[in-house]
Amino acid sequence: MLAILSPNALLELVLLLVVRSVLLVILLMLAFVFGGLVCLIRPMHRDNVHMFAKMFSAVVPILGLKVIVRRSDEIKDEPCIYLANHQNNYDVFTHTAAVPKGTVSLGKKSLAWMPLFGQIYWLSGNILIDRNNRSRAFDTMANTVKKIKEKCLSIWIFPEGTRSRGRGLLPFKAGAFHTAINAGVPMVPVLASNQSEINLNRWNNGVVIIEMMAPFPTEGLTRGNAKELSAKIHATMSEKLEALNQEAAALAGKSVASNNA
Repeated sequence: MLAILSPNALLELVLLLVVRSVLLVILLMLAFVFGGLVCLIRPMHRDNVHMFAKMFSAVVPILGLKVIVRRSDEIKDEPCIYLANHQNNYDVFTHTAAVPKGTVSLGKKSLAWMPLFGQIYWLSGNILIDRNNRSRAFDTMANTVKKIKEKCLSIWIFPEGTRSRGRGLLPFKAGAFHTAINAGVPMVPVLASNQSEINLNRWNNGVVIIEMMAPFPTEGLTRGNAKELSAKIHATMSEKLEALNQEAAALAGKSVASNNA
């Protein structure tokens, strides 16, 4: 593709990439500095993550992207587990547009070792889990249940456990479902349409639709119901993801092939 571009067009794309990258670095550094100071003043505050989410999602126009957020009327103002699909690093700009107040995320313990980001991630009040240590992971999930109940928190979890990178919805890990059942809180699926084609050297990166779906209740369920609940939610989210991909592509004037075939 680049071979058929004129020198001026190629230069324009390179400059676009450079300008966007520089702007993103500057804005993210400002967000980290400002947000870090706020976190030092109010460490582990229940709304720190929401604050960062607002700042990160505000840079979406720089990406040449339009994000549409839709929220089911059935979602109540109460603690819950948000189940979000995890595609790539752009999640930090797209999914964050939907993060409500009183919500923290569950992330890998290794994030704590990332310079600056890891320390602020922890200080914001997010929960770190050691997935390589089964015993510690169970302890973390038990403490998460405790935080949900005592601090009236909602938890944002990527149940796939890894980035899908345009491969559709990957299988779910069981932890989120056991946590929700133990806490007795509903599970709210949150889906972002396909964003695997976002490219910083392209002017228009189309549309990403974020849909917060109707909650799945867990009251009265036991650990034995976790697998069935996971399968039910996965099937519902897979079907919805396909529809969202088609809708987002239509809004952007593109065609899209099925990722879940």
